[in-house]
Parts: sequence; structure tokens; C-alpha cells
Amino acid sequence: MTAGIRMSSVHEHYDSHLAPIYLWMVGGFDNAVALGKSDLDALGIKPDTHKVALDLGAGFGMHAIPLAREGCSVTAIDNSSLLLDELRARGAGLPIHAMEGDLLNASRYVSEAPQLVLCMGDTLTHIQSKGEVEGLFSEVSRLLAPKGLFAMTFRDYTSPAAGDRRFIPVRSDDSRIHTCFLEEEPTHMVVHDIVHERTGDAWLMKVSAYRKLRLSPDWVSSALREVGLSPTISAGPRGMVQIVARAA
Repeated sequence: MTAGIRMSSVHEHYDSHLAPIYLWMVGGFDNAVALGKSDLDALGIKPDTHKVALDLGAGFGMHAIPLAREGCSVTAIDNSSLLLDELRARGAGLPIHAMEGDLLNASRYVSEAPQLVLCMGDTLTHIQSKGEVEGLFSEVSRLLAPKGLFAMTFRDYTSPAAGDRRFIPVRSDDSRIHTCFLEEEPTHMVVHDIVHERTGDAWLMKVSAYRKLRLSPDWVSSALREVGLSPTISAGPRGMVQIVARAA
């Protein structure tokens, strides 16, 4: 069904389509950071034991900012300059080192072994192959301080929605409507982000599509064990899977 549709890379999709409306999508900055703080509390993150953190796919700081407010030193990596500019502005004065780059090259940006590594939201599925995911896990295992924590959330697309459940309303108001449409491929899900915006008396529709990797929780856990980490699977926030892996 995707024949003839130009597929954006993850970076292109966010840079031109989602990043400009991302804060609106998540209900505003204060709401998003409150949710991020709740995520961290559920993970049992403690500022006295997690003083150095690495946030992979940090975006505008949904988790980096509440961590830093608790005194944690955070290296925040993302490939969206627009979202990182928001993070720098919102996190001014906090111990956050915001770096634009590829999370698969995380070691380039780390000068001190983190006690905590985060890969939250649906960031993990933005990686385009299982081999690259395994490479990331290996790198995180090398970077983590002894007894460090690697926490991630992601959506399980191994049993994707069918029929009209493939249409997912994200958010709407008087001037903007955002809907997702999902298509299944053998190894990926194609995500169409459909945004309607009001311009005067007319509505303008913008559509962009990109691929997300289909990852099962069991495969992710097995890959983490292969690099020497001890994972635990649980239900995560907002319908996602949560896996917390501990270093020896």
C-alpha cells in the first residue's frame, strides 16, 4: 500500500513535520514534564544514586529537565536541532549538556560513566535495524557505571492494530488536528502522520510517512542479556512496554 509514497527518514520526518508541533502534541511543556517526572518516579530513580545520566532521544527535555531539577547531571542527545533549542531554552541554568547527534554514537558525547541511561518514548523503534539496536545495547553496556540502570520504553508493534484501529487520533483543537495511520510491513510499521491546520477559513492537510522498527519485548530482553545486562519487562506509561536493565 505504500508504493508511490515518498518515505521520509526519521530525521526528516521530525525535522520538517513533527518537531514544529511537538510541544502541542504532548499537551504543552508543563504537562509533558509532569508526565516525565511521573515516569522517572515509577522507575525508582533516586538523585543520590543516579547523579550522572545519559538521555538518548531527549527531545525538548521531557525527562532530562526533571532529572536535572533533582540535581542530576544530564547529557541529552537528539538529532533535532529545533527540539534541542527548546531544551536549552527551557533548561537554562540546569546541569544539562544538550548535544545534537546520533544516539547510535552515544560514546562520542560521554565523558563520565553514567549511572542512568534513558531511551524513553518510542525512541528505540526509530532505529531502523535490529543490528543497530544490538550495537546500541553493546555500547550502553560498555558505558554504564557498575550497577547502572538502562531504562527504555517502546511500542510493541508485533501484533499491530487492524481495521479502523489503525487510525489513531493524537490531538485536536480548533486550529489543528493530528491523526496517525499505521501500515504493517514484515519488519517495520509505516507511520503516516496526518496534520490538518486551519489557515483562515480553509484547512490545509500535511502528510509525512516514516518507518518504525517492529521489536518484541522478548527479543529486546534477549539482546540486552547478550551484552551482560539483566532486564525486567513491565507495562509502561501511555500504553508502551517498559524494560529496565541493570548492569552487574
